[in-house]
Amino acid sequence: MKTALLLLACTQSISVPAAETVPLKLIQTIPLPGVRGRFDHFTVDTKGSRLFVAALGNNTLEVVDLTAGKSIQSISGMSKPSGVLFLPEPNQILVANGDSGILKFLDAATYKVSQNLKDLPDADNLRFDSATKLAWVGYGDGAMALIDPAVHKLLATVRLSGHPESFQLEKQGPRIFINVPDAKRIAVIDREKRSVTANWPMEKFRANFPMALDESNHLFIGCRKPARLVILDTNTGQSVADLAISGDTDDLFYDAKRKRVYISCGEGFIDVVEQFSADSYKRLAQVPTEVGARTSFFSPDLDRYYLAVPARGNQKAEIRVYQPE
Repeated sequence: MKTALLLLACTQSISVPAAETVPLKLIQTIPLPGVRGRFDHFTVDTKGSRLFVAALGNNTLEVVDLTAGKSIQSISGMSKPSGVLFLPEPNQILVANGDSGILKFLDAATYKVSQNLKDLPDADNLRFDSATKLAWVGYGDGAMALIDPAVHKLLATVRLSGHPESFQLEKQGPRIFINVPDAKRIAVIDREKRSVTANWPMEKFRANFPMALDESNHLFIGCRKPARLVILDTNTGQSVADLAISGDTDDLFYDAKRKRVYISCGEGFIDVVEQFSADSYKRLAQVPTEVGARTSFFSPDLDRYYLAVPARGNQKAEIRVYQPE
């Protein structure tokens, strides 16, 4: 009897701390009425507390008021919107439309289209270079376009060996790291030279779609075949670590404050990976979500993680808001 009680006490002492460890706490659910189909990428207006969501399957851009916790605008007229970028100055939203190949510029106050930039087939991810005040967009069967948002013009094009998926810009250097899954590689572009300077092979772990950057250490690559998080040295392109993750990932983000990686996976989980050192990682948790919920956004400024849940069966479309802990 004493032995049984001792074992029970030990079990309880182990399980209680584990139960208290919740790396992502669901704090709010925001319905997106009438939205159908899958989602793609997000951007956030931190000062205005607005989330902009590319509802690719619905051909709309959804605007969510994060303070009120509700959808405030559904902007129609999109054509498979994928990448979206909010620029505080001059209060502008850029939306990459993959089907029409048009990059739309919207007034973020009125939500009206102010300008269209055409001839960008399969326009996808968007990123802003705060140092130059220019934007980059991946498009076509293999190209990166440099855009001046102030005058709505294409300034330059850098050719790649396949369609670019997620990419990240260094802040302390001139490089862009780009996932090119069809070519089984990561391309590296020098933003100053506007040319490809390296191609790092991705042959063992393929279908490399999402990407995040810990600039002081490494590059995080989410792969689907097989489902794996691969960590690369940004100086050499060599793998320093890899670990199993849930399937069908499409977005991942690095939380520098907590040294964690958040990975949204269409299998029905958010995987949370902890960084113990530059070369040491462990999956901390699999947070249950819904099948198909694979796109997300992490805002370090707001300290919130947002997940898009598509409408499927009895599940209605919504944004789930998580507090990292």
